[in-house]
Amino acid sequence: MPETRKENLFFSVIIPVYNRPGEVEELLDSLTKQTEKNFEIIIIEDGSVEKCEEIVKSYSEKLNIKYFFKENTGPGTSRNYGAKRASGNYFIIFDSDCIIPENYIKIVKTKLYKNYTDAYGGPDRAHKNFTNFQKAINYSMTSFFTTGGIRGKSEKIDKFYPRSFNMGYSKEVFQKTGGFSKMRFGEDIDMSIRILNSGFNTKLFKEAFVFHKRRTNIKQFFKQVYNSGIARINLFKKYPESLKLIHSVPSFFVLGIILILIFSVKFPFLLIFIFLHILILFFDASFKNKSIVIGLLSILTSYIQLTGYGLGFLNAFFKRVIFKKNEFEAFKNTFYK
Repeated sequence: MPETRKENLFFSVIIPVYNRPGEVEELLDSLTKQTEKNFEIIIIEDGSVEKCEEIVKSYSEKLNIKYFFKENTGPGTSRNYGAKRASGNYFIIFDSDCIIPENYIKIVKTKLYKNYTDAYGGPDRAHKNFTNFQKAINYSMTSFFTTGGIRGKSEKIDKFYPRSFNMGYSKEVFQKTGGFSKMRFGEDIDMSIRILNSGFNTKLFKEAFVFHKRRTNIKQFFKQVYNSGIARINLFKKYPESLKLIHSVPSFFVLGIILILIFSVKFPFLLIFIFLHILILFFDASFKNKSIVIGLLSILTSYIQLTGYGLGFLNAFFKRVIFKKNEFEAFKNTFYK
């Protein structure tokens, strides 16, 4: 990293918000506890009805914080809105439903000083105070047995693609790429692809994790993963090289479950494959979370994750690849929920 960058490195933490004042308060509270204090925070209220302006004001003496309200356009363009108003030369992006460990900023700063990278991403974990259902969702979104293990924990499978709940990139990256696209789902992967295609480098900072709440009920979680499946095909249409075999696993899972259920009428022993998968999920989740209850809930959330993503992927595959329709997404008005 050039010496001038070391001397002038200043972080702008950019957070888009939509109707989540309570979560913003938890996020800001965690940022007051950072051991490294050299950063600013930019909150972009994306057309919320339930505004967090008063909560932001209550932290104005504890944090270097700016608040902006704008019409609703989605998280990606709201991040760009914040980046254009940022004072820093390196942007850190969080989702509003995150809680940040106290050493996060210090870890990122140390890593950038030691081995500078144009963009980075970090993993997520479940906080001890999360509900059992939130912990189960976290398991299903990060487990190898649901394909969630490829999300921000390993960079050996392919080039590393940071995700927007926990990522950072330089001001130079923003200026050259133009920031996030107008895609409302998969916009973070789209951004990461354009970062790499623009000649910048990315790295995984494993130690720079966040506590990510994710969705808080079955309906919201299903919508999220269903749209993620659609987004993968939308990304494939823009960047054909981006689609890997691993991305189609949930769709094969859905088709496999359907076939097993159909043929099990004549060959009941086929149900053993579903039973074995359920057992693996249960014991793995119970062991990792030290809770049988979370183990049981993880069976439900894992099947929602796999079937939701798989159905979205298949829907988009037939519409966009087979029938050549234009880009689309489901649940368009609930992209934050």
